[in-house]
Amino acid sequence: MEFIESMLFGGGIAHSIFVFAVAIAIGTALSKVKIGGISLGSTWILFAGIALSYFGMRVDSDMLNFARDFGLTLFVFSIGLQIGPGFFSSLRAGGLKQMWLAVLVMALGVIVTLIIGQVTGTPLQTMVGVMDGAAVNTPAMGATQQAYLDIMGTEDSTIPMSFAIAYPFGVVAVIIAFLILKPLLKINLDVENEALRALSNENKFAAKFSLEVLNGQIDGKKVSEIRNIIARQFVISRISHDGNKAFIADSESRVYSGDKLFIVSAMEDKEAILAFLGREVDMLEQEWGEFEGKLVSRRIVVTRAEINGKKFSDLRLRTKYGINITRVNRAGVDLIPYQGMELQLGDKVMVVGSESAIEQVAELLGNSLKKLHQPHIFTIFLGIALGVFVGSIPLVESPQIKLGLAAGPMLMAILIGRFGTHWHLITYTTVSANLMLREVGLAMFLASVGLASGEGFIDALVSGGYIWMLYALIIAIVPLILVGVFARKVYKMDYYTLMGTLAGSMTNPIALTYANNVAGSDMPAISYATVYPLVMFLRVVIAQSMILFLL
Repeated sequence: MEFIESMLFGGGIAHSIFVFAVAIAIGTALSKVKIGGISLGSTWILFAGIALSYFGMRVDSDMLNFARDFGLTLFVFSIGLQIGPGFFSSLRAGGLKQMWLAVLVMALGVIVTLIIGQVTGTPLQTMVGVMDGAAVNTPAMGATQQAYLDIMGTEDSTIPMSFAIAYPFGVVAVIIAFLILKPLLKINLDVENEALRALSNENKFAAKFSLEVLNGQIDGKKVSEIRNIIARQFVISRISHDGNKAFIADSESRVYSGDKLFIVSAMEDKEAILAFLGREVDMLEQEWGEFEGKLVSRRIVVTRAEINGKKFSDLRLRTKYGINITRVNRAGVDLIPYQGMELQLGDKVMVVGSESAIEQVAELLGNSLKKLHQPHIFTIFLGIALGVFVGSIPLVESPQIKLGLAAGPMLMAILIGRFGTHWHLITYTTVSANLMLREVGLAMFLASVGLASGEGFIDALVSGGYIWMLYALIIAIVPLILVGVFARKVYKMDYYTLMGTLAGSMTNPIALTYANNVAGSDMPAISYATVYPLVMFLRVVIAQSMILFLL
């Protein structure tokens, strides 16, 4: 009995590991539970830690602080590494409108938070915790805690408590906003579905189509000359002069009136290319195989570390091997290749050419899936070290302001994810490996926060903390309704894109699942993914800034 009591309520390393493991195991098991079709996911770990701490299973404060800070660092770095490659490209003009709306949601959320705090007299740090919970954003809560500790030299338990109480209501608040917006905006799902069908193709990065050349003015011109004339993003993959034999096109290939071409282009450029060259013909990509004779197409995976960061212009694949690169698939998205494109480990390159030439290209690029499963932890821990260093640099001396252990590592991970190939850093991690790092970090962070907060949680709840639930609903729903009406009335945004944008502005994956189910497609997910990287970063910065500059 003494042994059991020591393990449950004692001290030491073994006791700490045991309590952490129990909290995480219980929370993970409860994450499978759904109430009304909604699950709180990993946040159950936070509640499990609170419960264990409330009943006396506590951990040494130094151990809690280490697990919390290291878990948070690992969590936000993994997120940053994942969103890094698409962070800057998501700022392209096509997504700026959605990003502006997401930023507006966040700005209105800050205003509502400050108004409620001023009217009710609730401390700012507590209200920021409620705001983080309303946005279901754990990294933001971590940044809030870290900023308060940095500026005050002590912790405030109401930050994680208010977050924990507000979180469940933040989860459902976005869905409630969707349900309010539907009749308010007089949404007709049949009309939205018709618009969805019309717009679905526009959200693809690459279009593949065949055409017959009818423009006599380009008769005999080289492919390179045609590309310069049209000035659009496209690749002429194959040419058939006589309908019986096709060959791989290169920059010196000539095009004649009546030729059939197989083209890969950006979706938005398809109509302009057709208007200039001729008419589209009903000829699928696989049908070109009938013309190609010994030509084959194959998807080759970049797995050689030496190729990481190399440009197509450096490799000169077409010149050396006589092959054609029609597209590059990166993270599930087809991209149009161009000479200045930098290859990354894990890219899937579609190559068309002779069997022997393709074998040579495969040997050059690697094409060894086994290598992709090998962990590359050097970049991860180098990035974490740099992120912690950058996050610890004082930006302002009095009061001392710094990026901290949330914003610093996330910023460094985004930069490494995007620009790491320039320094030949291998930034590729499999989806499962990244998810494992993220979940382990999140579990450590939530368990430590819960274990540190449990002792006074019930007292805080019954002595007025229950009102934080109402605050969370107001902070979440009011900005979403205002921005939703604005986006629909001013920008004429379709309902599915709007739902994805609003769910992304609150970093709420459960609301995204609901939106996808309503749409019956992944249209909401496209706008969600567009705003998510920027929002995830800004939520951390905003929460931290409110503590540092307004407290």
